[in-house]
Amino acid sequence: MMLSIKQVYKTFNPGTVNEKKALSNLNLELEKGDFVTIIGGNGAGKSTMLNMIAGVYPIDRGSIILDGVDISRKPEHSRAWLLGRVFQDPMMGTASDMEIQENLAMAFRRGRRRGLGWGIKKDEKALYREKLRILDLGLEDRMTAKVGLLSGGQRQALTLLMATLQDPKLLLLDEHTAALDPKTAKKVLAITQEIVASKNLTAMMVTHNMKDAIAYGNRLIMMHEGRIIYDVAGEEKKNLKVADLLEKFETVSGEEFANDRMLLN
Repeated sequence: MMLSIKQVYKTFNPGTVNEKKALSNLNLELEKGDFVTIIGGNGAGKSTMLNMIAGVYPIDRGSIILDGVDISRKPEHSRAWLLGRVFQDPMMGTASDMEIQENLAMAFRRGRRRGLGWGIKKDEKALYREKLRILDLGLEDRMTAKVGLLSGGQRQALTLLMATLQDPKLLLLDEHTAALDPKTAKKVLAITQEIVASKNLTAMMVTHNMKDAIAYGNRLIMMHEGRIIYDVAGEEKKNLKVADLLEKFETVSGEEFANDRMLLN
């Protein structure tokens, strides 16, 4: 088992007028190599679940076990080396004033013992060039270019590469294509699938696009009010239609699906 979430609860601002029950008895188990897409309405707990795994906020109770390590109470920095993460904003995962190769070097050396020297060795450059070629964006010929000069899609693809350079135990993708135009989003999703498959990574992808949730990954979960209300995998997932997901949501939750952005997609 790569990830085990058991009976996790999280309430923000308890005992106040702003109290919000974000996660309620959340249970989830992932095998190594699972690529899970996550959908749900606004406030369903999708991003909160990823933040709990990453340690951005402490959980109220329950347990989170990652590859046999209990990370339930570990601070964010002490579990960061186990995780790769890509956010919705393409600007968040890279340093814009640094070169492409310098950004990759930071990611490559994460968690390793570092000396005083910063120079990027010849074999490192060859490795980065090889990895960039996978993206098929021509960045392997622009390794000394400042990242701030790249487009949003190029930056997001670079962030994805950086997040997976060290083969994380778990890759967290929080609507990582939502800020991109449809054509670029499709390209980044194809790169995502290729990297996850080639490295046999375990990944969780929050998306507002139901078609993408069906098309990518081997498993789909639907969240509502801080818990998982639907979990489907394999052939059953592949044969799903958006209408099936809407019907399932209404059957299980007892209410109509109300997320305009998701329905429009």
